[in-house]
Amino acid sequence: MGKEPEIAHIDLIIGDKEGPVATAFASGLTQLSAGHTPLLGVIRPNLPPKPSTLIVPKVTVKNMDQAAQIFGPAQMAVSKAVADAVAEGIIPRDMAEELLIIVSVFIHPQAKDYDAIYRYNYGATKLALERAMAGFPDVDLMLYEKDRSTHPIMGFRVTRLWDPPYLQVAFDLVDLAEVRRVLTALPDSDHILIEVGTPLVKMLGISVVKEIRAIRPGAFVILDLKTLDTGNLEVRLAADSAADAVVISGLAPKKTLELSIREARKTGIYSIIDMLNVSDPLAVLQGLEVLPDVVELHRAIDMEKSAHAWSNIGEIQALAKDGRRLLVAVAGGIRVDTEGAALAAGANILVVGRAITRSKDIRDMAEQFLTGLKQTEIDQYRVMTDF
Repeated sequence: MGKEPEIAHIDLIIGDKEGPVATAFASGLTQLSAGHTPLLGVIRPNLPPKPSTLIVPKVTVKNMDQAAQIFGPAQMAVSKAVADAVAEGIIPRDMAEELLIIVSVFIHPQAKDYDAIYRYNYGATKLALERAMAGFPDVDLMLYEKDRSTHPIMGFRVTRLWDPPYLQVAFDLVDLAEVRRVLTALPDSDHILIEVGTPLVKMLGISVVKEIRAIRPGAFVILDLKTLDTGNLEVRLAADSAADAVVISGLAPKKTLELSIREARKTGIYSIIDMLNVSDPLAVLQGLEVLPDVVELHRAIDMEKSAHAWSNIGEIQALAKDGRRLLVAVAGGIRVDTEGAALAAGANILVVGRAITRSKDIRDMAEQFLTGLKQTEIDQYRVMTDF
């Protein structure tokens, strides 16, 4: 809460005197560490709030000026917030002697303004108490917000695929300058995904992901390795490169597919199985013990005169289990005039390459595809204030 350098960031636990919070409370008072000495909350000398409150500095206190900030405005802010929470009924009055509170307080080493330190920490503590007593957030809200929200100190957004359909722009270019030109020309949209195509990664290596992130921070970047062997190793390389997703070939052995998917889950990135040249994608998926996040029905560039393989998208999506969604991407000669048919067939992701990257007007062409998605830019225009 608040602005740097006086920004407040508190962690709070509350519990009764017969439980684990009491043990932590007593341990905090008796097991001291240099620079992080806990102190009892007081509104003024000899006037502690009820419930009794222990304040723990997060940042190492290195001098008397920093100690004064903890023992002055921060201590009073936390204590007054606790007292006001009782006065306002946030904490029931009849529980004030039964509960204990521990508040971990962050004071930035460059903080100077006592008034701001007090106000920000008061507000943060009061809000935390209100939410702790109400059990906020509930599970439903947490699940709703987990992929829509971003941490204010992160500096960038981690995009997740919670709102399909999406437009995936495939970069099969092998010229970094051209890649930069196309990336710069693409419109800003929550529904654009960036694919580092296999030719590009072969030419420039996985470090190209960092180049893309420098131009489009927060973009969802897919590394198309078309892994056929050593699945866990290649997926780990993709994750280490800061990619959001990695592509594994559906022609790989079952063990490789499963190792790749499990490694992707372990590292927190998406696994995509590319069914290029796979005669029966459904059978491959049915034989797996663990399913990918995305299945790509891919018609090869050399086979673009053949029919699209969109007929069993619904059957593939129906394989999803364990509360996970199974998205289907379609690739191979997707154009504006075939976009509607792909979406009508159930596609969640449209993979478009040359139709955008080789277009005379890249922005206009991408916007035509985005218009066809009929998606509202929820995150892009969302004001990330408090609940």
